[in-house]
Amino acid sequence: MEKSGKFRLTSLERNWILYDVGNSAFVLMVATLIPIFFNALAAAGGLSSVEYLAYWGYASSAVTIITAVLSPILGTVADTKGFKKPIFILCVFVGIVGCCAMGAVSAWLPFLVIFVIAKVGFSGSLVFYDSMLSDVTTPERMDEVSSRGYAWGYIGSCVPFVVCLGLVLGAGSIGISQMTALNLALLLTAAWWLLTTLPLLKSYKQLYYVEVEKHAVRQSFVRIGHTLRHLPEDKQVFWFLLAFFCYIDGVYTIIDMATAYGTALGLDTTGLLLALLVTQIVAFPSALVFGRLSNKYPSAKLIPVCIAAYAGIAVFAFFLTQQWQFWVLAVIVGMFQGGVQALSRSHFAKIIPPEKSGEYFGLFDICGKGASFLGTMIVSVGSQLTGSANVGVGSLILLFIVGFVLFRVSCRQSETA
Repeated sequence: MEKSGKFRLTSLERNWILYDVGNSAFVLMVATLIPIFFNALAAAGGLSSVEYLAYWGYASSAVTIITAVLSPILGTVADTKGFKKPIFILCVFVGIVGCCAMGAVSAWLPFLVIFVIAKVGFSGSLVFYDSMLSDVTTPERMDEVSSRGYAWGYIGSCVPFVVCLGLVLGAGSIGISQMTALNLALLLTAAWWLLTTLPLLKSYKQLYYVEVEKHAVRQSFVRIGHTLRHLPEDKQVFWFLLAFFCYIDGVYTIIDMATAYGTALGLDTTGLLLALLVTQIVAFPSALVFGRLSNKYPSAKLIPVCIAAYAGIAVFAFFLTQQWQFWVLAVIVGMFQGGVQALSRSHFAKIIPPEKSGEYFGLFDICGKGASFLGTMIVSVGSQLTGSANVGVGSLILLFIVGFVLFRVSCRQSETA
């Protein structure tokens, strides 16, 4: 590999990274403005702050369940020659249309239903997007390219978000309602997502695939059944997926529920949004730093550092009660968010068969990217049982401890193979 200072992206790698820039705008909306407006709809519908946080968590969990069913099936079908790009386009379309449609409702339950549909489309697109990494670059460049994807996704998503935030916060001064501002923000985010997807759609070609067979869909079920039966035999992949399921669930729960958590604690809305914008800005250089570090240290050593940092974040969140503490939390999350996401993706891509990347990344995305089933359930149930959002979020430390241990087991399997 070139030295990190001389690393140059190819045009295909840049186009692949652009999709991260586009879909990350939707991620930022989900983490910031959308929960706040759902809070307003929930309050109008008579829900308490704890019920609001719980229902938001249940909706995120529903996304994961649906994604868990669809991802391995779609991913396996997409490994067939000529299938990956069309299914990717379908998922992107569902996500973008759903993003536009969320602003068309005025009751909390229909809003959640549309949110689930949009998030499922988004999550499905990531199965294919992540699996494209094997097609757009080489194994020795994966850590750096994956890190740059997340880095530019973080900073690129800030461009439409700053405009959306200005619309929402300044709605009254420009003579529009906040709901109208939300509609415009959602439309702007969808347009950004679409425009940044087009370069990848024009240039991407599937290099690794399974040849077309009769009854391709049925054969895809046969292939995934074979993979699932024999997955425990590939101990490195098997233990990594178990570890990833635990620690990335915690990571995505913190990302997805940060604004909902702060709102439930009664913190200032504007301060929450600005703090999460800082998270994106901090995450940009931090992800690049982890990409550079991957040239000197293997991902097997860097990922545990990120997991340990998130365990500390969960402990800190347990004691969080004031606005300035949320700002500190936002900065620390930004420091390690990109590293753990990018290195996990590239680490997995290097230990799986490239011709089955869609199938394997379908399993990979079940464990976290679709949302965070176990993590959101822990937060939701913990919050309702104790009446404290702090206890619910602080309980996430269990996921990071278990994930750390299982990841070390996976690495030992690699060393003894």
